[in-house]
Amino acid sequence: MTAARRRRWRRGAAGVLAAATVLTLSGCGGDSTGGRVTLRMVAADYGDSKANSSQKYWDRLVEDFESEHEGIEVDVTVLDWADVDKEVAEMADRGEAPDIAQIGAYADYAAEGKLYSADQLLSIPAQADFLPGLAQAGEVHRTQYGLPFAASTRLLFYNKTLFEKAGVTGPPRSWEELRQAARALEDAGVKTPYALPLGPEEAQAETMMWMLGGGGGYTDNINSYVIDSPENVRTFEWLRDEFVGEGLTGTDPGGLNRQEAFDAFARGEVGMLNGHPTLMRQAEQGGVKYGMAPLPGREGESEVAMGVADWLMAFKENGHRKQVGTFLDFVYGEENVRDFSERYDLLPVTNSASEAMRADEGNEHLWDFLDQLPAADFYPSDKTSWAQVSRDVKAKAGSLVRDGADPAGVLSEIQRDAARAETAVR
Repeated sequence: MTAARRRRWRRGAAGVLAAATVLTLSGCGGDSTGGRVTLRMVAADYGDSKANSSQKYWDRLVEDFESEHEGIEVDVTVLDWADVDKEVAEMADRGEAPDIAQIGAYADYAAEGKLYSADQLLSIPAQADFLPGLAQAGEVHRTQYGLPFAASTRLLFYNKTLFEKAGVTGPPRSWEELRQAARALEDAGVKTPYALPLGPEEAQAETMMWMLGGGGGYTDNINSYVIDSPENVRTFEWLRDEFVGEGLTGTDPGGLNRQEAFDAFARGEVGMLNGHPTLMRQAEQGGVKYGMAPLPGREGESEVAMGVADWLMAFKENGHRKQVGTFLDFVYGEENVRDFSERYDLLPVTNSASEAMRADEGNEHLWDFLDQLPAADFYPSDKTSWAQVSRDVKAKAGSLVRDGADPAGVLSEIQRDAARAETAVR
């Protein structure tokens, strides 16, 4: 397939993509084996500009794959994160699912019987190469449907120049030290002492980091929702009263999205924030002299790191199991996994690529993040209700910390909705 032809199925309005899907996706179930096959894939964009769009990565990878596999063509459409989950959901609801989707959640599709399992797709070496914690996070009822594609952990980023200006000598290790550092930054005239992005873009991540730091989390050790646990309630009461209420976040957290916070840090306007590896490059491009440290917890450094994984999944609808498996074995080759991870400063999801990056001093800036990954806590992505719960958290997280907020009431409402969603999908 030529590059010009491939570009015909690119990003655009939902209606245009829907029309293209109707015209190009092949029909029914089964395992298509005859003739040439064109696989349709929808993927998320990890770039922050056209210059480093993920489309370039996929175009290069597909070109290499097609040169080695004459009977299989792959057409990849890359969409912004703001659109991609919704777009794939609408395609699946219309009965027009792509062969492959690279998005944020998989379990609801698995519960509906729409996905191939990992062992139906991948060779044994490819499946065995996933990091164990990530492979387990991709399971529903002990069968893996979600294929981890990219991962990250979080560290506290701080602006060394602003710290020096405020007389702060090192990164905070506890919430009280964090509050004191933020107060010193505010007194020194820093616009945003601490950026707390609880806006809808990625509030579920910021929320989980604070829950873990306070000894709580979304689920307990038997994977039941405990969103309104006493530990979580105390966490957001502290944020409301001791942090946001003291004016240490510079703006209403509920109106601040993650990318906006990252952009402000890269402009030198933010003293501290929780960040993932891609913030390093953005901060360097902005000329910000920054440091990184483990996330503070209630009494000291947070005992549990948060990990995030994005997922690949293969829909049964078009009956291209064999061809999809061939392509995915290629996608998960060590060189390709490492290329994507290094391109976007993300963490590889396979043992082979992780070991290679850990041994390469050129990736030393990622080592602290890599070291956290094996023992990190992940979203409860294996729960078929998680997609809905995540949407609820994104919508309501900002209201947890506003003046006069009732964290116990808000968290109880989210917990009740989560319990209903979990019951409904069983």
